[in-house]
Amino acid sequence: MLVYITRRLILMIVTLFGIMLISFAIVQLAPGGPVETMMARLSGTDAGLSGRLGGSGDIGVQAQATNDGYRGSQGMDAQLIERLNKQYGFDKPAPERFFKMITDYLRFDFGESLFSGQSVITLIKQKLPVSMSLGLWIMLLSYAISIPLGIKKAVSDGSRFDVWTSIVITVGYALPAFLVAIVLLIVFAGGSFYQIFPPQGLWSENWNQLSFLGKITDYIWHLALPITAMVLAAFANLTLLTKNSFLDEINKQYVMTARMKGLKENQVLYGHVFRNAMLLVISGFPAAFIHAFFTGSLLIEVTFNLDGLGLLSYNSIIGRDYTIVFATLYIFSLIGLIVNLVSDIIFTAIDPRIDFETREV
Repeated sequence: MLVYITRRLILMIVTLFGIMLISFAIVQLAPGGPVETMMARLSGTDAGLSGRLGGSGDIGVQAQATNDGYRGSQGMDAQLIERLNKQYGFDKPAPERFFKMITDYLRFDFGESLFSGQSVITLIKQKLPVSMSLGLWIMLLSYAISIPLGIKKAVSDGSRFDVWTSIVITVGYALPAFLVAIVLLIVFAGGSFYQIFPPQGLWSENWNQLSFLGKITDYIWHLALPITAMVLAAFANLTLLTKNSFLDEINKQYVMTARMKGLKENQVLYGHVFRNAMLLVISGFPAAFIHAFFTGSLLIEVTFNLDGLGLLSYNSIIGRDYTIVFATLYIFSLIGLIVNLVSDIIFTAIDPRIDFETREV
């Protein structure tokens, strides 16, 4: 196992380097960038931004005067453009900028936001509780629904219950979470029908004045729609995985032997089948955990204006704040690669018969 882990760690380094290199190259080819974004903001007479450039407050005014009707850098003061390029490091060749970024990231130094001036780590810490809140509820609800439902479907395979629930699950799995979110907003959040739930945010404006029980109720009230939208897609895949795992084990010889010995169905199902059938479900838990906490909620956070990591990443991409974009990409990619390795280790701990030493990476 140690040899396999070593090989995987080496592959993780190569993979992470490749992800960052390809992403960096794509960004260099994309139109627009931090300099253009800052020029557009300066042309809007944002004196606060010009102050962060280390120049005088009249830079924004000068930019405005020389750039009525913004057209990228056309007509802009050359000295201002040069100062912006130096500010963001674009006065250096792309390879030098890339290797500096990677060197900093190896020390977990992610720098500051290009526009707000805040530390990237500080921003992530501020947004993390919202994403964790969403992810925690998604994991709890999806597993609480999927495992019992999957077992029931496996036991009653081919029955009317199995057929109808499969139809519902298939439809839920096929519908994108953000589309479900939009429908829920239209129907239940004052779109066209009912005004039952709030359309955005995690709490009401009078949150601080509410009692403890009132805060809990308000929190659940705000989370009802986004959690519903995400759970519909999350539990479908897990339910089918649980069902198929149980079906595969139920048809094995040791189950027939246990039944022939006179064991009750529940004893056979939960005493013998459950442990083996749950191998795939449990081994996939770390990956599902990370997906729910970090990646799965991006569009939902944007749709419901929930101030989490998903919304932070989206706004950073739209605003060309590349420091945040690359930092979050690096962190999420690293976590994803580690989680895949952890899943394999968990699989081995659950079933010692599995030997990763003899498999190729």
